[in-house]
Parts: sequence; C-alpha cells; structure tokens
Amino acid sequence: MSTEFDVIVIGAGPGGYIAAIRAAQLGMRVACVDAWCNAKGGPAPGGTCTNIGCIPSKALLQSSENYEQVRRHFGEHGVLVQTVAMDVGKMLARKTAIVQQNNEGILYLFKKNGVTFVHGLARFEGRDQDRYRIAVSGTEAILSSPQIVVATGSVARPLPGVAFDEKRVLSNDGALSIGEIPARLGVIGAGVVGLEMGSVWRRLGAEVSMLEALPAFLPGADEQIAREAFKLMTRQGLKIQLGVGVEGVDLVGDVVKVRYLDSAKGAQTLECDKLIVSVGRLPNTEGLNGEAIGLKLDARGFVEVDSDCRTHLPGVWAIGDVVRGPMLAHKAEEEGVAVAESIAGQHGHVDLDTIPWVIYTSPEIAWVGQSEQQLKQTGRPYRAGRFPFAANGRARAMGDTNGMVKCLADAKTDRVLGVHIVGPMASELISEAVLAMAFQASSEDIARVCHAHPSLSEATREAALAVDGRALNI
Repeated sequence: MSTEFDVIVIGAGPGGYIAAIRAAQLGMRVACVDAWCNAKGGPAPGGTCTNIGCIPSKALLQSSENYEQVRRHFGEHGVLVQTVAMDVGKMLARKTAIVQQNNEGILYLFKKNGVTFVHGLARFEGRDQDRYRIAVSGTEAILSSPQIVVATGSVARPLPGVAFDEKRVLSNDGALSIGEIPARLGVIGAGVVGLEMGSVWRRLGAEVSMLEALPAFLPGADEQIAREAFKLMTRQGLKIQLGVGVEGVDLVGDVVKVRYLDSAKGAQTLECDKLIVSVGRLPNTEGLNGEAIGLKLDARGFVEVDSDCRTHLPGVWAIGDVVRGPMLAHKAEEEGVAVAESIAGQHGHVDLDTIPWVIYTSPEIAWVGQSEQQLKQTGRPYRAGRFPFAANGRARAMGDTNGMVKCLADAKTDRVLGVHIVGPMASELISEAVLAMAFQASSEDIARVCHAHPSLSEATREAALAVDGRALNI
C-alpha cells in the first residue's frame, strides 16, 4: 500500500466517504481511514448514520409502521387479518442486514473510484514541511498528505453522572437493539432521535413517556407545524412532558427511576424498564491527537473552520458533525463535495440556509428556510399560504390526511422564505421546496408549475397558491 496521498480523509461517515469519492473523481490519490467495526470486527464504513443512526432507525420505523398498519388500518381497506404478531428478532435482523448492505456498498464505491480504504483509528503524528503524518491503529504504516479532511462525526451526549450501559440506559445505539418490546419505555429528550425511537417502540406496544427540558415542542420548527405535530403524536399515545428538569437516574433492580422536577407538579418520578437518553450529540475528536499539529477547537469542542470548512492550518479541512452547523448527514455530504472541489481548485459551495430538516415520525415533519416566528422576530414582511392534506385527493386515497403544507414568501418580492410540512411523505415533498429556494423562486413560480394529479405534491402547489389567496381546492 502506498503511504503518500494527495488527500487523506479521516472518517468514512456520510461526509467523509463522499469527500473521498469526489476527490478521487477529480483525479487525486485518496485514502480514507475509518475505525468503525461490524460484529465480526471487520470494517463498517458509513459512520453513525449507517451503523447506529439514519439507516437502521429508518429500517425500524418502516417495520413498526407496517405492524401498525396491519393492526389498525388494514381493515379500512377490506384487508382482514385474523392474527398479528411481531417478531422483534427478525425485525432487528432485517435492520442489521440493511446496515451491512450499506457498509458493503461504500466499500464497493471506494474500490470503483480508486479510493484506498484503511481500517483503523487515525491520529495526527505531526507535520513535515507541507505534509501531515497520520498514524493508524493496527498498522505500522505512517500515511502522509498535504491535504487532510477531518470527518470524525459526533457521539451521543450522556446525562451528567449517568453512563450509557446500553442495557437499561440507552444511547441511540442501544435504542436500535432492544431485544424485546419493553412494557414501559422512558425517553429523555423529545428531539429528532427521541421522537423517532419513541415512535418505533410505541407502535410495537410499549408505553412511551418522554421528558423534554425545553418548554416548547420542537422549537426549531415552525410553531404552527410543531403544535399540529404535538397534537397528532400525543393522540397516538406518546406521553410528552415539556419544561421538566431531570435531577437524577437510579437503577433499582430491573427498574430505571428518573427523578425530575415538573414546574406545575413539583418533584416527580418516572419508572420504566428501558431509558433512552437523547439530549444531543458532541463532536468526536477523541483520539485524533489534533494537538500534535495545533488544531484549534472552540469552547464546545468543535473544530474551528471558516465558511468554506478550512481550519487555520494550511491544507486541513473539517466537515460534518465535528464542525458548526446542523448535525445532519446530508449537510455533511454537501460539505464533503464542496471541500473536495475546493482542494481541486474549483469553487465548492454549501448554502446552510437551504439545508432541509426531516423527522421521520408518522406523520413526518420537514422544513427548509425560515419559520413564521423567525420572520416575525426579524420584522421581515411576509405572506403565508397553508393547505391541509385533508383536502388532497391522494392523501384521502392513502387514508393519511393529517397535517398540512405551509409556504412563507416575502410580502414584496414573493421570494420563498420557508416551507414547512407535517404530513405523509414530508421527507420527499420538501425537496421541491429546497430546489425552489436554491433558485430563489417565488411562490408564484411553484404555483405556476404543473403538478401530477392525484399526488401529495399538489398540496405544495396549493400552499403556494394560498400565499396569494388563490388555493383551488379549499
């Protein structure tokens, strides 16, 4: 194996592996170093997203949604099922197989594009003139390159004084591997991960209680959308308490006891069989040995970068969860492409204002751009258009009419400032809004485009029409 490369990427998560492939496509000699292991100790590229995040969680969400459809909704279609049972082991095996397929897919892409993959933990050893030296655990070779891309991702944030044992106190990793349906599941944190994992096990029969420190539900989302989502999710059976302060967690036999303070009821205790802790994530720089080259971290532990993902060190870049901005896999991918193109002398670019957010609950929640409360805070004049899925023919045919699409546009120029969706397939529908905003489209532009009928996308068009008071189906 060659030890000298044009680019070395540390980390093979969504940002890292994409950066490595794009750099190789641009004619550079590229190595990608990653330490993730599968159950057999072999390489498992893909990072948190593929191994214990986006991909396995969506597999479980789909399985649990299928189960709920059979139990609760198939009868509406005349499909009568006499006996329904859930094989959790088989569900988990399917999830594991999907993860492995993605791992193998990334290794195939490395081979196809000529990327050298090195399995092990990378650490900076120092710098020789214009080249950085990288050591990899488990190998004796020292790799070197003038260009380094740090893509080491993030790790789950534990509660102070409460370590993850992945048996009773679970991170997102343990939450994806619960071997049997718990009677009582506690979740600390009603954000993306907490809601998705809580939804999975609620559908399968667990009593799910969620404790959220913030006084508002999904404060990053549009308030109207968040209120609608809260109403729908609590109606489904999720018990969500807002504005609570967790004071401690006690493990008593097989029971997990969460002590918390409720602003209205005072001191309370939540007893559960399993507890998922989902209170955010921390940048992962442990073992990187950035101090060997003087790599700067900010007060929160993130690698300091400029708007182009450059660090203060020549030839050292950082992307994804380990830098500022939203911790989203697709944001990391965009940064990976941009950095590879910048290294090649092109003009890489990422617009953080058009990065979509998605929560894969049922209904799904997705948004891009500014919310109504943000526009009010800045004093920017705007107009809003809304359209409910209850008035959409495709949603009615699907039997999934909850939620709405909301379009916000500048009052003077009509430029789209934000689109917010709660409802069926919101994760797919949001892409039209992202494209519209990327091209600085107006709500009139969306309204004038012919949308297939019947389709859920018609709700987006109707919301755009509603900005001007011209919705046709309500």
